[in-house]
Amino acid sequence: MPLSIRNQLPGTVTAITPGEVMATVKLDLSGGHHLTAAITREAAEDLALTPGSEVRALVKSTEVSLATAPVTGLSIRNQLPGKVSEITTGEAMTSVKITVNGGELTSAITTDAATDLGLTPGTPVVALIKSTEISLATP
Repeated sequence: MPLSIRNQLPGTVTAITPGEVMATVKLDLSGGHHLTAAITREAAEDLALTPGSEVRALVKSTEVSLATAPVTGLSIRNQLPGKVSEITTGEAMTSVKITVNGGELTSAITTDAATDLGLTPGTPVVALIKSTEISLATP
């Protein structure tokens, strides 16, 4: 099924922690990075997720924030280091493509933010993604 979500990262489930309503699902991504997704418990059951399950982590570009250095003292656990590979600047919004080990991410941020961060191709960045903003799909 074609999707408009550009950020589709292949991964393998390493752990699932079910709760009353939500479950956290930990993933190993190709390239050695890790992600945690928070999805409904029902969705985890419907997808029949178990450790070793192959999945795709789906993230809208508007849900990928950027920093120019690792961030501490923050509840966002998903922090993927990479480098800016391409920038498309508009009046209000800017699309930033980031190369990370094992893949590519796109972040849609305000043009003011891109300017303030001094982003240019080659700039090291950290992509920040809240676990609740990651959806999972199975093959």
